[in-house]
Amino acid sequence: MTGLVLKLGPKERVLVNGAVIENGDRRSRLSILTPNANILRLRDAIRPDEVNTPVRRVCYVAQLILSGDASEDEGAIQLLRGIEQLSQALCDPDSRAILTEATEAVTSGDFYRALKRLRTLLPREERLLATAPRLS
Repeated sequence: MTGLVLKLGPKERVLVNGAVIENGDRRSRLSILTPNANILRLRDAIRPDEVNTPVRRVCYVAQLILSGDASEDEGAIQLLRGIEQLSQALCDPDSRAILTEATEAVTSGDFYRALKRLRTLLPREERLLATAPRLS
């Protein structure tokens, strides 16, 4: 059996192709067999008021595509532009590799994988912003 396997905790919610699904009272495991299904764990979702940094903005665009709130065509263009802008600021080899993987995911239409890769940049961005000098 291939596909995505979701392991859900009690009462955990997940968005599958625009439909919110809530798990029951016990841990469970779901196999998503449909290729290219749009999946988003709601516990991982970025809320609109949390979109306050460059990486979060790009992740949010991917999230909008997965939730069905943005078209794949227009969203892909915005994602690629955002990734390009991030690549101008994040020049270390690890970040570049992540951004390259995210770009490949977007160009192949795998927005879940793109979001997953981009989310790995959030802790790095947080550290960079915490050490950046403040402008008065």
